[in-house]
Amino acid sequence: MSVQELHGITLEAILTRLVDHYGWDQLGKRIDINCFVSDPSIKSSLKFLRKTPWARTKVEELYLQTQFTP
Repeated sequence: MSVQELHGITLEAILTRLVDHYGWDQLGKRIDINCFVSDPSIKSSLKFLRKTPWARTKVEELYLQTQFTP
């Protein structure tokens, strides 16, 4: 799956799936950004990720690297 194959998957769905899989603590260790480490929430993280392309790219890349079972 490539970044282009993320078309149709919302950033909220990606983030929610990663948080469900890793938890905030592990997610913050994998992607060291403050919104995952300091008082994390989906809402605040989405706000940051939508304004910060490099961070969004890191989240999308981790999503693609993570093998989710159907």
